Amino acid sequence: MKVLISDKIEEVCPRRLREFSGIEVVEKGGLKPEQLLAEVKGCAGLIVRSASKVTREVIEAGAALKVIGRAGAGVDNIDVKAATAKGIVVMNTPGGNSNAVAELTIGLMIALAREIPRGDATMKAGKWEKKTFLGAELSGKTLGLIGIGFVGSKVAAKARGLDLKVLVHDPFVSQDECKRLGVDMVELDALLKSSDYVSLHLPRTPETTGLINAKTLAKMKRGVYLVNCARGGIINEADLLAALESGQVAGAAVDVYEPEPPADWSLARHPKVVAVPHVGASTVEAQNIVAQMIAEQVGAYLTTGKVKFAVNA
Repeated sequence: MKVLISDKIEEVCPRRLREFSGIEVVEKGGLKPEQLLAEVKGCAGLIVRSASKVTREVIEAGAALKVIGRAGAGVDNIDVKAATAKGIVVMNTPGGNSNAVAELTIGLMIALAREIPRGDATMKAGKWEKKTFLGAELSGKTLGLIGIGFVGSKVAAKARGLDLKVLVHDPFVSQDECKRLGVDMVELDALLKSSDYVSLHLPRTPETTGLINAKTLAKMKRGVYLVNCARGGIINEADLLAALESGQVAGAAVDVYEPEPPADWSLARHPKVVAVPHVGASTVEAQNIVAQMIAEQVGAYLTTGKVKFAVNA
């Protein structure tokens, strides 16, 4: 059974796959769309990160495909509906990069509170502008988490260590789980009204697309800070820009965009925005974890039929 790895991935992935009996591994990262169509023919498995776009055409070309594995959480680059129609299992690796994303979230909150990017820029420009910097401390503030899954729960734990009060809105999590995590479950409007920082940790779905818009931004505290390390499209970027200009939002930190890279760079270039290029999962540790996870999942499915973390189960 041939497994194609069509994106650059850590060596642990092909090495672990080769430990499964009967699996042949083909590594061809950086394929162009037409090359992927050719290479996927005859493959039982396909492993990707975010670069490869597994379209309906790719799925049609992979007539022998049994499983598509995504080394990461998001499957935006995979036509899951087309795969499901063909009986192909689509797997991801939820939780594998959650600590990396959680640490970035906390880092971005501190960067906003203390204006670290501006301070660095002024120093590199040879300017000593100490008197223009008056930051704020996170201790004693309220953090509102919209979503408390793998990443959100880790952010909550780290935030509590920084003496933040943590509010949560997540319709899929029980009060008992929130009690275990030491956070308070509230309705979305209450979270928006009470939080000094709002951080997003939910998937992009038809229901969550545009969730943060002019209406929801207006419900937030004036001078709120907003962080998005989840998915692009959950925030209406034009509405956020307007809120930044009016002062309703004091600052925003953004790791994800719609599309990527951005077609409009206005948000990333705004002086009140700390922008990074979707690096939430970009740590040595996280990439090794998800690479090993997806190898074990794909290998186990092809050799034993065991299904784990299938998004279309």
